[in-house]
Amino acid sequence: MQSIAETEENMVKQLYPRVEINLKYLTENVATVVKKCSEKGIKIAGVMKGTTGIPQCSKCFEDGGASLIASSRLEQLEDAKEFGIKYYDKELLSRAAKESGFCEEILENHDERPTSSFLYNLVMDTYSFGYNASHYVDMPISHKVFLAQFDAIKKVAGEGPCVIVGRCADYALQDMKNCVHIFIYGNEDAKTQFVMKKYNVDAAKAKDMCNKKDKQRQSYYNYYSSKKWGRADSYDLCINSSVLGQEGTVRLIKQYVEDFEARQK
Repeated sequence: MQSIAETEENMVKQLYPRVEINLKYLTENVATVVKKCSEKGIKIAGVMKGTTGIPQCSKCFEDGGASLIASSRLEQLEDAKEFGIKYYDKELLSRAAKESGFCEEILENHDERPTSSFLYNLVMDTYSFGYNASHYVDMPISHKVFLAQFDAIKKVAGEGPCVIVGRCADYALQDMKNCVHIFIYGNEDAKTQFVMKKYNVDAAKAKDMCNKKDKQRQSYYNYYSSKKWGRADSYDLCINSSVLGQEGTVRLIKQYVEDFEARQK
């Protein structure tokens, strides 16, 4: 006869099933697939998304003989997860919302979007619940959101190795010596083709999306930092990903970081 605790545990397992990954079997299965496909001249890529980006699983893909570690978000340096390095893009908004008290929707609406509309800031300010201490009260909501992200960036960087995308992270961490600040850009045609494929839009729409996003990021960066967006002297390394492609760009960044770390020792 089961105890009450055992009964409750079994009920939880039935209501909230979980998937357990046997790393040994995963490595063996990858090796089997790689062997069979190699006989036909086919190379295998281990898709990180299929295992929710777990670094240990990526190592299994590598140990099993996969030629590549693939991800649908490779353009955002998902390769960093191969080493167990945390990655922050939109994830930073959740962190900033949790620690600042802001509603996450407000952070999303102001994400890398400075606004000079006094009326808009005044109305939106009534919906902010954090950053209302005396020295923040008179600030526009857009400034409060920037400070919330600014603080979150400093905190996650202080917790250990990570990759942070955009949001003036280089400006927020300019006094942290063990950081590498990288600007990745691309040719207009290459960016247009990438957006067309990713969002399933035509060339005109894709080009318009690229231009608007670039202007938005440039405006945000120039407004809140003391530097200029896209200028070489604002970063440690600038890369045209259209020249090397995504995989080549990742390899170049990895080599740069490895050399940077070697010089710090």
